[in-house]
Amino acid sequence: MFKEFKEFAIKGNALELAVGVIIGGAFQSIVKSLVDDIIMPLISVFIGNVDFSEWVLTIGNNTIPYGSFISAIVNFLLIAFSLFLVVKYINKFNSKLEEAKVQESKKIEKLKKKSKFFKKFRKKEVEEKTVTPEPTTKLCPYCFTEINIQATRCPHCTSSLNEDESCN
Repeated sequence: MFKEFKEFAIKGNALELAVGVIIGGAFQSIVKSLVDDIIMPLISVFIGNVDFSEWVLTIGNNTIPYGSFISAIVNFLLIAFSLFLVVKYINKFNSKLEEAKVQESKKIEKLKKKSKFFKKFRKKEVEEKTVTPEPTTKLCPYCFTEINIQATRCPHCTSSLNEDESCN
């Protein structure tokens, strides 16, 4: 059981989640300070010198601090908006990366197609160049010595070579 828990805790997703929670907690304290110390005092300046933290509703002996609740709502909205912006820009960045990958793969496919075309073209060109040339020599049918194709007499055995004899 401990081994399974260790595998779960070490997995990338669990570690990323833990880091996210810790950073989120730190970010929340920053946003809470921003709301309590800067934004709420600025809002109170515009709507009249009002301290939201003092807004309470008293029912019998109980007090309900709804001013703190308003501050918490503003905290939440700021955190949610900040995270929305972060996710939006990360998604935009990822989509650009994905688009670049798609463009790169299209370029590679085009190059492959061109390469195949040129290979076929070069193959045809090589086939055309490898056409067997006309022979320039022949064998004497008497002594099998290689002689010039235009020779009428073998220089080795001096046999007469007629046109009607089959020579290789």
